[in-house]
Amino acid sequence: MHTTPAVADPEGPERRVYWAFADCLTVVRRDLTHLVKQPSMIAWGLGFPIVSVLLFVYVFGSAMDVGEGMDYKDFAMPGMFAMTMAFGFMNTAMNVVIEKERGVIDRFRSMPMAPSAVVSGRGVSDVIQASVDLAVMAAIALVIGWRSDGSLLETLYAFLLLLLLRFALIWIGIFLGLLVPNQESAGNLFAVAFPFGMISSVFTPPSLMPDWLGAVAMWNPVSATANGIRELFGNPMPTGGSWVEENSLLLAVVWPVVLTAVFLPLAVRRFQNLGR
Repeated sequence: MHTTPAVADPEGPERRVYWAFADCLTVVRRDLTHLVKQPSMIAWGLGFPIVSVLLFVYVFGSAMDVGEGMDYKDFAMPGMFAMTMAFGFMNTAMNVVIEKERGVIDRFRSMPMAPSAVVSGRGVSDVIQASVDLAVMAAIALVIGWRSDGSLLETLYAFLLLLLLRFALIWIGIFLGLLVPNQESAGNLFAVAFPFGMISSVFTPPSLMPDWLGAVAMWNPVSATANGIRELFGNPMPTGGSWVEENSLLLAVVWPVVLTAVFLPLAVRRFQNLGR
C-alpha cells in the first residue's frame, strides 16, 4: 500500500507568518532606503535634539528650579530623551499621510503581500530611526556633562523603556496618518502632540504645577517614562509622593503595552479598510 506524502498547506498559518515577516522586512528596507535618499529629513532628525537641548537646558534652564538645589540639567535630560521619543510619532503620521496621498499605500494594497506588512514595516523602520535619534541625543547629553549614575544594566534598561514608548506611540501615528484625509489636516495634529509632550514631568515636576494640571501630567505616559528612566539613571526625581510617581517604572511598561494593544489592531484594521 502506497501512501502519498503530506504536502504543506501553502496557505497554512506557518506560511502566512513567514510571508508577513518577509513582507515586513521588505517594507523596512524600502523605508530606510527612501530615508537615506532624503538628507534633509536626516538633518532635521539630528538637528531637533540639538536645538531642543540648547533651548530648554541652556536658555530656559537658567530660570528653572526643581527644588533641593538640584542641577536642572540632570533633571531635564531624561525628560528630553522622553520628549524626543514622544514627538517622533508625528513624523510617522506625516509620512503615512504623504504616502497615502501619493498613492503608495494603494499600490501596496494591490500587491500580493501580507495586509499587516505595510503597518508593521513602518513601525520597525521608525524604531530604527528612533534608535539613531536616541543615540544622537545621548551623545549630546554626554557632551554637555550629563551622566548616568545607574549601573550598565539599569542604563540599558532605561534606553529600552524609551524605545518601548516610541514603539507604542508609532501605532498612534500610523493610525492617525491613515485616518486624516490630507497633509493639511495632518499638520493640525501637532496641536495635539505639543501639549501631550509638554504637560508632563519632562521639564518640571507635576508637584510644582496647579493640582488639576499636575494630576494630568502625572498620568501622562510620557511622565511615566521620564520618571522611570530618571530612577534608573540615578538622576534627581522630586515627587509629590503620589502612587503614580512612586510606581513610574511599572507604568513605564504598562502604558506602552496598553497603547500598543489598542492602536496596533486599529492601525491594521484601518489600513485594510482604506477605500471601502
